[in-house]
Amino acid sequence: MTDALRFEWVRIRTLRSTYWLIALGLVITAGVALIIAIAQRDDAVDAQLATSVLTGGAEFATFIPIFMAIIGIFATGHEYRHGTIQPTLTAIPQRSRLLLAKIIVVAVTAVIVVALSVLINLVIGMIFWGEAPTLESPFTDAVVGYFVLVVLYAILGLALAQLFRGVPSALVVLLVTPLLVESLISGLSLVPALDWLQPALKFLPFSAGSRLLATQPYDPQGGPEFDYLDRWASGGVFAVFVAIILVIAWTLFKKRDA
Repeated sequence: MTDALRFEWVRIRTLRSTYWLIALGLVITAGVALIIAIAQRDDAVDAQLATSVLTGGAEFATFIPIFMAIIGIFATGHEYRHGTIQPTLTAIPQRSRLLLAKIIVVAVTAVIVVALSVLINLVIGMIFWGEAPTLESPFTDAVVGYFVLVVLYAILGLALAQLFRGVPSALVVLLVTPLLVESLISGLSLVPALDWLQPALKFLPFSAGSRLLATQPYDPQGGPEFDYLDRWASGGVFAVFVAIILVIAWTLFKKRDA
């Protein structure tokens, strides 16, 4: 296991895409945090404002999660794209050990990146606030949820790339599902004849996952009328979705030829 972890650590550190994706995520998220902090510099620092700044958009904070998911995709997808999976399995023939090492390295990288992003955004916020936000719920819960969400995204990216044994298909599923599929289902639920879809919307994985960053109850604002599960139950919906994809990918990885 130590050799597998060392191998994956060297691999992720020697890919230029790792640094580009992390840098882009940090810069874009910091830019969003700066815009929010400037726009609301005269407002009281409540849980919603603090969460929006530290995560770079609260429930719309998708940059770090997506970029870390892409790093996860590259962790397995590059092996198939560049034909290095066979020499990798020759060096580390225990497939479960190899995949577990990938998951650990990608997850640890995600935690480090989130911590760095939150720290950078906190410094940006402090420039305008003059004081640190109060460490109490729902602010602290949302920040913890941010770490959980990014780690789940990273593992999902890895699992999708392993499932499809490549990069393009995994990227399509990762981007199209939340942006188009879930939005389409939500839109269809507004049709009177299809309003029976609304109670099921709380189980859409990506939408449920975004509730990990919520600081206020769901407000339909003309959208579908339904009640989300609470923060951690919604996160559990997304976690189950990620787990299902991972289990399928893991099983196929052990059964299929390289």
